[in-house]
Amino acid sequence: PSKPLARVASGGELARTALGLKTILAASDATPVVIFDEVDSGIGGRVADVLGQKLRQVSEDHQVICVTHLAPIASYANHHLKIEKVRSGNRSRTEVTPLAKTARVEEIARMLGGERVTETTRRHAKELLTTSKARKGG
Repeated sequence: PSKPLARVASGGELARTALGLKTILAASDATPVVIFDEVDSGIGGRVADVLGQKLRQVSEDHQVICVTHLAPIASYANHHLKIEKVRSGNRSRTEVTPLAKTARVEEIARMLGGERVTETTRRHAKELLTTSKARKGG
């Protein structure tokens, strides 16, 4: 039987559905900011790259904020912020750090390889950034 999408779809599926609709409606929608979280849930590789391209397409008409753990998606962003939860004793706080060019490479390399960043992960990160830049036209 038919059920509400919110009851049968995961958070990631809902986010991707919203992305699909936003991509189609982007030209006529007046919403200035679109936020996506969990849009990368349950995907990888080729699908992540396509998702990054779609997010970039939406960003041509809207400010897009996307929380992602996947380097292929992050590589399409114009700006990167590293967001970390820092615990001190029994307190937690969130730190937000804007990333410049070198730090972007390091963070994407960390997304690819975990805490141990190597020259190989750095090269891969640079390649992702270069490829996505070429696909988005500069």
